[in-house]
Amino acid sequence: MTARCMQGYRLLVALLFLNVLAWTLAWFCFGGNGTLLASALLAWVFGLRHAMDADHIVAIDLVTRKLMVSGRSPLGVGFFFSLGHSSVVCLAVFLLGVLPTHDWLERWHLVGGSVGSAVSIAFLFLMAAYNVYAAWRQWHALMYKTDIPDTLSGGVMARLFAPVFRLIGRSWQMYPLGFLFGLGFDTATEVGLLGLAAAQSAQGLGVLGILMFPLLFTAGMSAIDTLDAVLMIRAYGWSAQTQTRRQIYNLVITGVSALAAIGVGVTEYVAGWGEDGVTGSAVVQIASRLTEHFPLLGSVILVVFMALWAGAFMWDKTVARRETGMEPMPHTRG
Repeated sequence: MTARCMQGYRLLVALLFLNVLAWTLAWFCFGGNGTLLASALLAWVFGLRHAMDADHIVAIDLVTRKLMVSGRSPLGVGFFFSLGHSSVVCLAVFLLGVLPTHDWLERWHLVGGSVGSAVSIAFLFLMAAYNVYAAWRQWHALMYKTDIPDTLSGGVMARLFAPVFRLIGRSWQMYPLGFLFGLGFDTATEVGLLGLAAAQSAQGLGVLGILMFPLLFTAGMSAIDTLDAVLMIRAYGWSAQTQTRRQIYNLVITGVSALAAIGVGVTEYVAGWGEDGVTGSAVVQIASRLTEHFPLLGSVILVVFMALWAGAFMWDKTVARRETGMEPMPHTRG
């Protein structure tokens, strides 16, 4: 078993422990109260569901691939992204519990939503542009039978994308990105969690009890986001048996990654027009509906990646068996 696999198992075990610890704390904090525990379960499910948002899936996918290309471990990409995102939620819930009025929440939503959306869209477009460039390099290598490394080196385009390539060089740098992504509170899961915390605060639940909800939200989201990164490491790390098949696989999965980033970025951008009052366009309405179902869209994107990985694996094994079967049998005398 490789060192990377061992690290992956340890991280997943640690996340399992975090979820068990969060539920244990919730049980003791709520004293076995069935109503509060049901609300706690809802908060945990919110975290699981929010981790499947399309922007989470695509951001984790893009950075995982980028770190693997640069030879660095991307194992903590999903974990640190979810921690950054959850930090915003924990801060907001804490303020809900200690501040007498909630007038600040609407202002936070307006300002934070603008900042979070701008960061999310800009990041997705920049990383999509890099992936388009990487896909073009891989296509060039495939057409001209060369083995061009999937790194930036030389040329005008390489110098243009070098700042993007250096944008995140370590897994922990996903924490501030996740924090910025989470500033808006514009998803159903985040709004639902805030409403849940506000309702329990109004019924007299203390600050410690209210913070159990974002803790469970964090535990659920970090588990799924980390699992997503582990799956993408396996998908990107798999290598076909021949150089040609390996290049085809890398070209396809890089192209799909670029298309997913562009699609999610465009959807967020167009949906933002609806928030500015441009609601008459059918395109805007479709984009708004898609953002309302981002977990479903993220699930589809993840399934596509896994299907590509599984399909490429089976195709490679099938072709390899055929090539082996075509070898001439050794001549034997009767």
